[in-house]
Amino acid sequence: MDPVTGLSLGRIALGVGALAAPTTTAKVFGLDPVGNPQLSCFGRMFGAREIALGAVTLVSKGRLRRNLTLVGIAVDGADAVTGVLELQDDAVPKPSAGMLAGVALGAVGSGLVALVLNRGAAKAAAATAAQ
Repeated sequence: MDPVTGLSLGRIALGVGALAAPTTTAKVFGLDPVGNPQLSCFGRMFGAREIALGAVTLVSKGRLRRNLTLVGIAVDGADAVTGVLELQDDAVPKPSAGMLAGVALGAVGSGLVALVLNRGAAKAAAATAAQ
């Protein structure tokens, strides 16, 4: 499977979980929705963002798909920084902050791999077309 497709489907799945069951999703990441009932509101907002970004990337082609992959890398990079900041501030348990940052860094890595692979595929297609 193309890494961008996999990343897009992962975004949509995570987004649906966060939108439909924000309390459960927060608990999976080791967060405390009981101690912070407003977490559900932000979970749903996060879910909507992930679904939108995943869906629009999934159906896009060419340069737009590349640009949306870059947007996803930026968003995931910001999420990773947030996880690190939360770890430094002791705002969330260390395992939760590590998991949040790790998932985001994994998504950044997947996006970068996808850009490299797609660049190589585009060059190969251009070389074949030139022959």
